[in-house]
Amino acid sequence: MGSVLALSSGPGHHNWPFSTDPPPSRWDAHPAHWDSPPSWERRDGRLPNPGSFHSLHRNCKDVFPQQIEGVKMIVNKTLSSFFKASHTLHLSAVSPSYYRFHVEHLQCDDYSKDKDAPALIGEMDSSGSLNAHALLHLTERVRARTVFQTQQSHFVTWQFETEYRGNDFTAAVTVANPDILRESVILVAHFLQSVSAGLVLGGELVYHRGRAEEGGILTLAGQYSRPNWVATLNAGKGGAHASYYHRANKQIQVGVEFEASTRTQETTTSFGYQMELPEANMVFRGMINSRCIIGGVLEKRLTPLPATLIMGAFVNHRGDKLQVGLGVNVG
Repeated sequence: MGSVLALSSGPGHHNWPFSTDPPPSRWDAHPAHWDSPPSWERRDGRLPNPGSFHSLHRNCKDVFPQQIEGVKMIVNKTLSSFFKASHTLHLSAVSPSYYRFHVEHLQCDDYSKDKDAPALIGEMDSSGSLNAHALLHLTERVRARTVFQTQQSHFVTWQFETEYRGNDFTAAVTVANPDILRESVILVAHFLQSVSAGLVLGGELVYHRGRAEEGGILTLAGQYSRPNWVATLNAGKGGAHASYYHRANKQIQVGVEFEASTRTQETTTSFGYQMELPEANMVFRGMINSRCIIGGVLEKRLTPLPATLIMGAFVNHRGDKLQVGLGVNVG
């Protein structure tokens, strides 16, 4: 239920990276082009569009290394200017091994500023689980997104989202898992407003209704950005999430995250950094957090081959655990 869980802005790293669950699909979260502000954001000298609510912490999160464990091979193939496919094979001794097939049908229209913006996305793994997404630009300012996910033979997510982008604000409404028979539904509303050239304020309202329970969670959000750094804070009844991103120079980026959950009564502070070495075709990402977890991932472009070698390791000193991974990304 990656997409449904992603609707809540609560902490998301508590079970990471030493989780026995398979890694989520790459499209469980919003694609980068979907979250980024539109190209007309500074038209007529007015305040910029703030982008999507889901992208508030993206700059900081992109600095942290992605979990890698076992052996993974990814083969990407562009079949035409509108169609892409990829194969993923993951062998693991910790989580279930799997094969995943991923396809994208791309759109190119007057409203899509990204010429490779996916319109239809499908993904199925060896267990029979299916992820299907449709990303549509209805007009220059209105976009829609539909998500269907199955866990083997059971539906776990059916989600519908509509977003409107004004000159200096973004409003979105999401309906997740509506079920008339069980009288249950999840409604999520997002709103972001650019107050100044660097300040964005907004909030998220999550409402859940079921036969046995009903309730809502309000989360307030704020972001202040400068040319080289971005500070973001989400705070509400479910907890708090603060992040700070700083670009030191062209090669080095750092990020700090603080997450607190009222449900689990846990807090986590994480520090991550990214170092790029263009001359060596390498990118290294490292992290350390207050749970005594240290990890790093090295990506090496194997020129002139169209392949990238990925090596990573994560150590949990408190739990005395070690995860090591090796991967190859072709295409």
